[in-house]
Amino acid sequence: MRYYVDVNAAKDGNGSMERPFRRINEAAKLARPGDEVLVAPGIYREYVDPVHAGTEDARITYISTTPLGAVITGAEQVKNWKHYKENVWVCRIPNSVFGDYNPYTTLVYGDWYFATPNKHTGCVYLNDKAMYEATTLEECIKGEVYECSWVPEESIYKWYAEQDTNTDETIIYANFQGLDPNKENVEINVRRRCFMPSKTGVGYITVRGFKIDKAATTWAPPAAFQDGMIGPHWSKGWIIEDCEISNSKCAGISLGKYLDPDNDHYFTYKQVKSPTQMERDAVCRGQYHGWLKENIGSHIVRRCNIHHCQQGGIIGRMGGVFSVIEDNHIHHINNMMELGGAEIAGIKMHAAIDVLIRRNHIHHCTMGIWCDWEAQGTRITQNLLHDNQRPPYAKNLPGSMMSQDIFVEVSHGPTLIDNNILLSDVSLRFATQGVAMVHNLICGAFTCVGEGTGTRYTPYHIPHRTEVMGFMTILHGDNRFYNNIFVQKWPSEDYVTYDDQDAQHIIKENRLVGTHVFDEYPTYDEWISQFDFTKRPNMRALEPAHSGHLPIWSEGNVYLNGAKPWKNEVNGLVVENDQEVKVELVEKDGQYYLNTNVFDYINNFSDRMINTGILGKAFEPEEYYENPDGTPIQFDADYFGNHRGIQVIPGPFASPSENIKL
Repeated sequence: MRYYVDVNAAKDGNGSMERPFRRINEAAKLARPGDEVLVAPGIYREYVDPVHAGTEDARITYISTTPLGAVITGAEQVKNWKHYKENVWVCRIPNSVFGDYNPYTTLVYGDWYFATPNKHTGCVYLNDKAMYEATTLEECIKGEVYECSWVPEESIYKWYAEQDTNTDETIIYANFQGLDPNKENVEINVRRRCFMPSKTGVGYITVRGFKIDKAATTWAPPAAFQDGMIGPHWSKGWIIEDCEISNSKCAGISLGKYLDPDNDHYFTYKQVKSPTQMERDAVCRGQYHGWLKENIGSHIVRRCNIHHCQQGGIIGRMGGVFSVIEDNHIHHINNMMELGGAEIAGIKMHAAIDVLIRRNHIHHCTMGIWCDWEAQGTRITQNLLHDNQRPPYAKNLPGSMMSQDIFVEVSHGPTLIDNNILLSDVSLRFATQGVAMVHNLICGAFTCVGEGTGTRYTPYHIPHRTEVMGFMTILHGDNRFYNNIFVQKWPSEDYVTYDDQDAQHIIKENRLVGTHVFDEYPTYDEWISQFDFTKRPNMRALEPAHSGHLPIWSEGNVYLNGAKPWKNEVNGLVVENDQEVKVELVEKDGQYYLNTNVFDYINNFSDRMINTGILGKAFEPEEYYENPDGTPIQFDADYFGNHRGIQVIPGPFASPSENIKL
């Protein structure tokens, strides 16, 4: 059956073509497996709460009949502004507008939130751009540049809110810098979400071609309920495609966790257990709440434009397992720098078990991709990442996270990173083990090697399942580097230093590109020689071996412009050259080109074809670097999908070129 929706219809109807509903949610109450909801262009100021699930063979599909023509927004227009003083105007909003959730009294706060909790989930938007929240009326009136912003010229547009308890109203002041808000498009967010079931288990839904924006989402750490403007809410088989997702106060798309009242922001409000312990609890409690391959995950997010969200573009704790995230453009995440904490990235996934992240373009984010805990069977391939770093003119926000293209944290692998282009000044934060990097172009440093994990026991799983196999600390190592090109593109004279989130001590980060950071790690032969399999093992004598670093494999890599190899590199190429190696990303008419002369220095250098058999198994889960269905991988396709033949050259391209259209 088809239901029709048109917000511009003369009056509300019955969902037929002749008499369409005016609200999408009316159709969402009725739609059953196999039904389609066709939504005409217009602005839909509502929360869509699907009631019924589809099935694998009969999905429920919501379609914007004009691509991006139907806008589902969490915001309302405000046209009753009155001039207050100078560039500041004021409006009064009855709190009844907000129902039981007032974004202007709800702070962004919770577990793993490190910045000062002085920002609300509410926001004011001027012509579709979020304005900056002031903490005092005086700050709002001054309208000065916010020194932590990545876009300082936009930070002079301020708003400030307070409550009038006598009239039960929210009073909003806003500095529009000379513009008349009653003549501009000014909106405030009033709804917490745009399109998400309020109950769990509403699976097999497709959402296609919508613009979704301006929701007052809450901070979404991994052991809490994870808000998003749109998401499946602990179910299976959603497809979110060809959508534009923007201006969420916190997260854009949530593939994450259900509400567990006994473990929701536990550390923030109860404190007596560590947040890491509550993470372990969340994993184990998840099994009780149906966290199985048959019930949860297997979502697809593809061809979406996700931007200008303040926490994350795509987030998910456990609920995103077995999913595919592909062909998305994810950019300008957390650029306002109003929020700071451990859940901020273009893509931030916990337990990305058998998740495929491919062909995405991710840039100008505090962090590009962050796979935290249980990146087991995760594959990050054919992605372009660049400019995921704080600009030099922006001051570091206390409590904000370090920037890099990819961060893999406290996972036991196997995590496969292949055929990517990594152009930011840090390519990978390595607070983990069990990573294989194959055929990448790497222009940034490796940081946090052997650090950043403490004594955290984290889980690993039955291969290609969610059931927990065991828990273990991170020993570090167990990493493989094959056929990559390393280029020292960024300055490396010194370590980069900055204050940590509590500003109690200075952290120093490596900026010298290459695998040299693993020089103290053993080869496989050195590591395995600790064990004498001809004798009965001595448990105490082997304690150092069981707690020591795991081995490293590094072969066929190229090191240019000062990048340094691991001391035990096999069949590598180190080029000492007088002229600078060029790797430049150029944008022209919306298309990106990679201008490079790296192949002038590589010449005829080549190495062997890499496959699952060569990579072997990740140590702790004893799982191969393989496809989710258990079949082996032959790395005979490059960044574009072009075939690699017998002559295998390093890097993400099967054949050399100077001006590469990406």
